[in-house]
Amino acid sequence: MKSTSSRSKRLPKLEISADGGGVANHVGTVALRELTDVLGLTTALSNALASSRKRSSAHDPGGVARDLVVMLADGGDCVSDLGALRDQPEVFGAVASTSTAWRIVDSITEKDLDGMREARRQARERAWRRGAAPSEIVLDIDATLVLAHSEKEQAASNYKRGFGFHPMLCYLDESEEALSGILRRGNATANDSADNIEVLEMALKQLPKSKKPQRILVRADSSGATHAFIARLRELEVEFSVGMDLYDSVKEAILNTPETAWLPAITQEGDEREGAWVCELSELDLSSWPSGTRAICRRERPHPGAQLKFTDHQGFRFQVFITDQSDADIVELEARHRGHARVENRIRCAKDTGLRNFPFHDFHANQVWLELVLAAQDLIAFFQRLCLHGDARGWEPKRLRYRLLHTAARLVHTGRRVVLKLQRNWHWTLMLYDAFRRLRKLAVA
Repeated sequence: MKSTSSRSKRLPKLEISADGGGVANHVGTVALRELTDVLGLTTALSNALASSRKRSSAHDPGGVARDLVVMLADGGDCVSDLGALRDQPEVFGAVASTSTAWRIVDSITEKDLDGMREARRQARERAWRRGAAPSEIVLDIDATLVLAHSEKEQAASNYKRGFGFHPMLCYLDESEEALSGILRRGNATANDSADNIEVLEMALKQLPKSKKPQRILVRADSSGATHAFIARLRELEVEFSVGMDLYDSVKEAILNTPETAWLPAITQEGDEREGAWVCELSELDLSSWPSGTRAICRRERPHPGAQLKFTDHQGFRFQVFITDQSDADIVELEARHRGHARVENRIRCAKDTGLRNFPFHDFHANQVWLELVLAAQDLIAFFQRLCLHGDARGWEPKRLRYRLLHTAARLVHTGRRVVLKLQRNWHWTLMLYDAFRRLRKLAVA
């Protein structure tokens, strides 16, 4: 005899029918689509790509680029995923075919790409004016490997024995905006000074102009500890906080530091970090770096089961970074530098937003694809900061899509109006409804 608990867990047997109607999917993504208009991104892209339009009856290249950005933000990762929008013309309007979108991306020139970047800058400026501006400017630079599963232009083997590309990216830490990115061969090095400088200068151009002097901090791991890159930061009057390898001179300075110089480290929330200490390496020779450069070290007990190296003195792990910040509190400086690790989350989210592969054979077309991915990450960031509140502002794309963007609704025609009726008992319906209300207020502001 089956128990009562066993019977209660039995799933209901559902009958399946294929003749339903009046249902719309991905209706939360409509908010992203509308936000591109509110921020002027659609118009700016249309202006930037106007020269590539062959005939007036064809799809507007800027509109196609906008739809690709929305599709990527919605979770697509290849051009054919435009079908998720195209198959619902009553909701998303006329969306170009896969072949048309493919041709438009492939036809974008270097000048057009610069125009797309300017369009993103204009949209960012409008978003910041409407309340999306961060309270501080901290830029994080890092590179990542993207595999290619076929022979593509400039794809190459990388140091991890993979094959593909090694793009370098720059993110704005507080708002998670994707400021800039450059596509590189798979065998490109992470510490290439010219590439670091290029992605930095592209990121700075994305920042809206401010009437007040802005303090800008650039963070990077040890790949940013090159003299050419640091010198360029000094020329641009930008502060730096970059990792440093444990050279023999650095190790000696660490071991010669008296025990009394070590101060308890803190977490990102400001609480004491158990098993970690911080000190400034005042005896380390930094004369080859710009004046005012300081070296700060963190030592900590490794987590249980970690494999120690023979260079780990007395069971401690050491990490060192150099900075030209003049703040007296080295504990706070160390916690601020450790925040650079968040860039790994930004990159992981980028790979959930179209960066997991580059669909084109031509290198330049894949650079355009990278720009579309960055624009999609921006669109998500602006939507969260302008239309959501509370914890939802920090949701990663996967959670945002499941709870809001991929929501279904009834499509009702009444008079000359089309109404999307959100599901009443879906837990996140009121949040999505409120997001649409906030968005409509932005449109008339």
